[in-house]
Amino acid sequence: MNLSVTRKCYSRVRLFRNKAAVYHCRRLSDVPISSDDSQPSPEEKPRRTRRAPGKASVLLFPGQGSQFVGMGKGLLKYGNVKEMFAVAEKVLGYDLLSLCLNGPEKDLMKTVHCQPAVFVCSLAAVERLNHENPAAIESCVTAAGFSVGEFAALVFSGAMNFAEALFAVKVRAEAMQKASDLVSSGMLSVIGRPQANYKYACVQAREHCLSLGIQEPVCAIANYLFPDGRVIAGHKEALDFLQNHSRELNFTRTRLLPVSGAFHTALMEPAVEPLRDVLRKIEVRRPEISVHSNVDGKRYMHDKHVCNQLAKQLVSPVKWEQTLHEIYERAQGQEFPHTYEVGPGRQLGSTLHKCNMKAFKNYTNVDVVLL
Repeated sequence: MNLSVTRKCYSRVRLFRNKAAVYHCRRLSDVPISSDDSQPSPEEKPRRTRRAPGKASVLLFPGQGSQFVGMGKGLLKYGNVKEMFAVAEKVLGYDLLSLCLNGPEKDLMKTVHCQPAVFVCSLAAVERLNHENPAAIESCVTAAGFSVGEFAALVFSGAMNFAEALFAVKVRAEAMQKASDLVSSGMLSVIGRPQANYKYACVQAREHCLSLGIQEPVCAIANYLFPDGRVIAGHKEALDFLQNHSRELNFTRTRLLPVSGAFHTALMEPAVEPLRDVLRKIEVRRPEISVHSNVDGKRYMHDKHVCNQLAKQLVSPVKWEQTLHEIYERAQGQEFPHTYEVGPGRQLGSTLHKCNMKAFKNYTNVDVVLL
């Protein structure tokens, strides 16, 4: 489906056109802020009014790897969820709801399917939260998403339209899959001792690949998750080296992730231009609340900043640990916001627990399965 058809689908269901229209008719000037006391100019950052940190909320959107067969069960009764899946079927060209509910698992796990699935189910979880606890939506000051979850965060913030963002996710997933097919690669979850040197381990792994005759080998940190928790991605031979030498490298645990390629490394370079091209064609606006970029953990400043960072994200490590520090850093004694993980799984809650136990005390998971 091309973009013009996507827009026709979207015109029938104006989901998440902007956060102000959908959630309590909030105006841009009414959006509250976090604990940051700075006063940026309207041209640089969203105009916000203050809200006490203990009465504010943060929404976190998960990424690829959180998907599972059965997600979305029971959510069709909430808000726009049924229409969201109907639009998704037209944009994607297949029955996403059936795939989420019934699988088969091997199809749901494919990059081209799981990224749109996580995106839609995460926004379905927002609808559930809005139904069960509308104050959590009204008081939201900040959103962040892990990898593809960033697109859901941007839709929630009013920066993108639902259907156009879904189309961009579709293009992104297909481009990443094609890039993955070009070389045998993967991702390795690593937990290390305090003395572990992850960057030097990657250097050693690349040198090993060179000794095997692999030209321009790639092995780099792809995700910063929490202290001593990383995901390293690159050529399969490099990951094999890391696993075989984990003891000498001071790694306490390694696990290959069930993904098709080395995401967020230079091996995704072929996927950058297709994503950049579709981002040029869709409408992107300045977020109405703070949305943090995976590239550097900082807040998005304007529409061009969003597009540039989303394209750069494909070949840059996800700095999730740094993002959490940006969101939750505050003066001693100051209250923490309520945090809601909206989407499948509880992985982001787990990383929050490891990064900031005090902030985690106000964490809630919004399940994508209603029993």
